[in-house]
Amino acid sequence: MKRNLLLVALLVANIAGAQQPPAVVVLRHVNVVDGARGAIATNAALVIRDGLIAQIESEPFNPPVGATVIEAGGRYVVPGLIDAHTHISTLANARRALESGVTTVRSASTNNFQDVALRDLVKQGAIPGPDVVAAGVFITPDLGETMLADARLGALKDGVTSEAALRAVVRVNLDHHVNVIKTRGTERAGLPNTDPRKQTYTEQQLAWVVDEATKGGVPVMAHAHGDEGAYAAVKAGVRSIEHGTYLSDSTLTLMRQRGTFLVPTYITVVDLTRAGGDYDDPILTLRGAHMLPRLGETVQRAHRMGVKIVTGADTQYGPESLSRISGEVAYLVELGLTPVEALRSATTVAADLLGLAGKIGEIQTGFEADVIVVERNPLQDVRALADVLVVISNGRVALNRLPFAR
Repeated sequence: MKRNLLLVALLVANIAGAQQPPAVVVLRHVNVVDGARGAIATNAALVIRDGLIAQIESEPFNPPVGATVIEAGGRYVVPGLIDAHTHISTLANARRALESGVTTVRSASTNNFQDVALRDLVKQGAIPGPDVVAAGVFITPDLGETMLADARLGALKDGVTSEAALRAVVRVNLDHHVNVIKTRGTERAGLPNTDPRKQTYTEQQLAWVVDEATKGGVPVMAHAHGDEGAYAAVKAGVRSIEHGTYLSDSTLTLMRQRGTFLVPTYITVVDLTRAGGDYDDPILTLRGAHMLPRLGETVQRAHRMGVKIVTGADTQYGPESLSRISGEVAYLVELGLTPVEALRSATTVAADLLGLAGKIGEIQTGFEADVIVVERNPLQDVRALADVLVVISNGRVALNRLPFAR
């Protein structure tokens, strides 16, 4: 009994220690990238205290006694990237996301509420990040193995299509304190036996989901490649359309009017067309070949029409994954966004989608200390975001590859 009490005491002490505010961290001789304004503050010192950005000073600057000092040598500090469409469900995958420069993610569902647990572990300070906006389980007509996430879902083994069933799954998610609800308007692209254009839920069914989620104070994200399912989802009041490959101008117009965000996950369709990665199936490779140009056209039209575009990699960040937010940003530039616009899609616009504007996505005093250091100026070449040298999440140094010299 004494041994058990000792173990409990040690566990509590470790968690309490992890929750303590991090030490002061100072990034010296950095060029601060202000994506919101498209400007650079040169030769600055960034002071992080209590998990927040405390000061941005001109060099020379004398760091406080006892501070952790990282000499950046004229490199560029950028807000941590935001991945608004992930399926992270393990600690290792969360770590891979973080080391790629992603400091905040919005989950697009996990099978057993792993995203909720990850969110809470980050809040406790037990792991360094990324911060998680959790979605819980996917609201889809056939729950399959997801029924194991909560025994109450077993009552829906015959399908989730009625008003009672749809509202019930929302309530189970809300009982697990999710931050967003994920549902679908169309079938998947990543399965060889489904057509991603085929509508799954009607506007009325999606409206029931949105209504129940709204009662719980959370928004809804809707998977939708096909236009009919996406239009129904926008009419029903979802906050974002995920993927959007075949969207028409009428749907995009409605999205602009209602402020609905587009998370195209373009890099995922690129992945369909290539060997390896998250998808490696000849049927999917052939499908990706005709989907990719259509999605590219959709992104271009959405951009011209003023629809808000946000980055998402649609990956678990598993050991075989090749999809990263830095790549999505680079593809957005290829599709016609300026480097500043593409960076905003991964920072300020994404923060707005997540309801976190004014807290993350910018390097401003009082904002959360989620920043990365890269070698070159991403406002000139966004490919610099792929070479992450330092990651600071919630004021904690999660990755530091500097200095290179002995």
